[in-house]
Amino acid sequence: MKSWVTWFCALLFVCAPVVARAQQALPLWELGVVVGAGYLPDYPAADEYSARVVPLPYFVYRGQVFRSEESGLVRGRFVNTARIEFDVSLAGALDVKSGDNVARAGMPDLDWMGQIGPRLQITLARAARDAHIDLELPVRAVLSTDFSKIEHIGFLSVPELAYHHDNVFGNRTRLKLGLGFTFADRTFQEVIYGVPDVYATATRPAYDAKAGYMGAKISLGVAAPVTPALRMLGQVRADFHSGAANEASPLFRSKTTGTVLVGAIWSFLYSSQREAP
Repeated sequence: MKSWVTWFCALLFVCAPVVARAQQALPLWELGVVVGAGYLPDYPAADEYSARVVPLPYFVYRGQVFRSEESGLVRGRFVNTARIEFDVSLAGALDVKSGDNVARAGMPDLDWMGQIGPRLQITLARAARDAHIDLELPVRAVLSTDFSKIEHIGFLSVPELAYHHDNVFGNRTRLKLGLGFTFADRTFQEVIYGVPDVYATATRPAYDAKAGYMGAKISLGVAAPVTPALRMLGQVRADFHSGAANEASPLFRSKTTGTVLVGAIWSFLYSSQREAP
């Protein structure tokens, strides 16, 4: 899977959440298209990168409980106060072909992945009406599929401390600066870093992965309106894997990786009914 969460998930779930935190009421639903381009590592601590350009449909529904929006493909929001939000959400990630990555050559592909689980978000401080600092505490079960079967492949969590500003230049340009840390159980880390005996080679020894820390990330995302229907997105992210539980894996190839994403969301159809975010 590209960069553990594919470039598309990164674009919508890292850049676009700054779009969703506007203070004013938003359309109950929107329909449109998102076009994104990204340059990013093939998986965490990989030393090979891929460039992708993909157009995809875009749909948002902002109900009081059930929501389909930028901060998760589908989610049920059960608690929503000025300081605390609690939801259960569903997200996804694309696959990656091992034949396209030298380190994983000859190994099974990383299948399509889905994530589901609870997330607690706590607003720690508000610097002004449009600025706030949040602590996000998600825990997700990870599922994979090749469309013939579905398997549970572990659990992961990415606690993140994030600064949001929802009106940087007075024109509804929104910014998110985040610092996060990734942890995963042994089952998930084995999928990414494990090398079974049957796939061991002279340059890729067998390896049993361990549970624990995967790395830290620093990200900066910006979303700027061009017209009421068109929004431009951008994100830069640096990942630091030094000290990760599986540095000894032959698939662990780089202690530092970077990601650059750009995109645009065009909403060509939306409801007249409004719903607060």
